[in-house]
Amino acid sequence: MLRRLDLTDLPDEQALRALLPRPAIDVEAALPAAAGLVHDVRERGAEALLEQAERFDRVRPQALRVPAPAIAEARDALEPAVRAALETAIARVRIGSAAQVPPPTRAEVAEGAVVELRWQPVDRVGLYVPGGKAVYPSSVVMNVVAAQAAGVRSIAVASPAQADHDGLPHPTILGACALLGVDEVYAMGGAGAIGAFAHGVPGIGLAPVDVVTGPGNVFVAAAKRAVSGAVRVDSEAGPTEILVIADASADPELVAADLVSQAEHDELASAVLVTDDATLADRVDAAVARRAATTPAAERVAASLAGEQSAIVLVRDLDDAARVSDAYAPEHLAIQTADDDAVLARIRHAGAIFLGAHAPVSLGDYAAGSNHVLPTGGQARRVAGLGAATFLRPQQVVRYDRAALALVRDDVVALAAAERLPAHGEAIEARFEGDR
Repeated sequence: MLRRLDLTDLPDEQALRALLPRPAIDVEAALPAAAGLVHDVRERGAEALLEQAERFDRVRPQALRVPAPAIAEARDALEPAVRAALETAIARVRIGSAAQVPPPTRAEVAEGAVVELRWQPVDRVGLYVPGGKAVYPSSVVMNVVAAQAAGVRSIAVASPAQADHDGLPHPTILGACALLGVDEVYAMGGAGAIGAFAHGVPGIGLAPVDVVTGPGNVFVAAAKRAVSGAVRVDSEAGPTEILVIADASADPELVAADLVSQAEHDELASAVLVTDDATLADRVDAAVARRAATTPAAERVAASLAGEQSAIVLVRDLDDAARVSDAYAPEHLAIQTADDDAVLARIRHAGAIFLGAHAPVSLGDYAAGSNHVLPTGGQARRVAGLGAATFLRPQQVVRYDRAALALVRDDVVALAAAERLPAHGEAIEARFEGDR
């Protein structure tokens, strides 16, 4: 079912990156359309958002801001099992997110000369929760809890209007917001929602935010790129990816189950197995075909697994498997081998890593305590997944007494003169007038 890619003779890294399976996603191509939607919202505000909802979501919301009673009602209407699961996820992600907040540091560079580093949260954030083929209350949890752990005081959530729910976001989304204490929720989606967060919509009381985060489709990713000069954004999250490194010791049924679990997200989702064992590859392929045929989202899964973005990659050994994984820089990396930690030690680039047979990627989607908003498309080479640090800024605090300043007085004056900035040096000398 999955195409084979023989990389038992690995090329250099540049050539390897070109060979690896990727979905046909072009954020650059979507940028003009997304930027146009953002501009329309900036210029026409609420009316543009309502027209975009009619065009893309097939419904015109009665109100863009969700009324508080609707949020409370959605919480009370949550199925008990779903509410309990959300509360478990919230509790675990709170613990994981709290551990991500860096402690302040203090460096004494000389006696009486101290540079401190403190972490301050941004004031206000806009968190996007997609609609589409599935419902993602877990994305509410991941975005909101990380922001709350950082200490953000003002949090707004946006999710597309739903024709089946009278123009409101999905009630499970609203229920999750209520459990987290978020009462500023908007029925708006896509690129327009990103633009509304970045520029504000005075007509509905939506103030601009400092940071925009959350997954979405290619137009959401393009809109983030369009507004990145006005606000900070997280990674341009695209279709989900899983890469599994497995050897002969792995259970092919578990590997297959993990590949199928991510393939059900989207027809463009990537499912990649990298293995040094051809027999395992055959057994996983057979198990994938059987599971894909019987899963409720069989058509979507089949499209994902048959696409150019999914494959079984054969390599010479686990060292080469790690090289392939690093070249790919997957959103989700699962390692199922005889010595998972030895493989982990070779890995540099991945959004999140799941070790062993009992840490499936779907655990991270919900209740591992990690965050599931992660970089895709190879961005894990240079950016991190969502976490408390996304909403924090490091600030340096400089404390010098007079004696400490005196130690570097001549150095600062000399460098100021060399840079032809004499007033810089004069600001130092002013502290010592009358000494000479």
